[in-house]
Amino acid sequence: MGSAAGLLWGVLFSSLGLGYFMYGKKQKASVPFACGVALMLYPYFVTNTIILVVVGVALAAIPYFVKF
Repeated sequence: MGSAAGLLWGVLFSSLGLGYFMYGKKQKASVPFACGVALMLYPYFVTNTIILVVVGVALAAIPYFVKF
């Protein structure tokens, strides 16, 4: 991570991802489970803070709009 803001956003989205992961695993719901895994992993690969926030918000919103 290049900046403190990027690090904090990464921690925030990873925490949210952990919540989605645990919920998806417990409820056997594939969409929250997959979004949780993605939210926990993608901050390791994205260094631009703006892209980090945009992708994080999109991944966090997917379980609200896609129901399987």
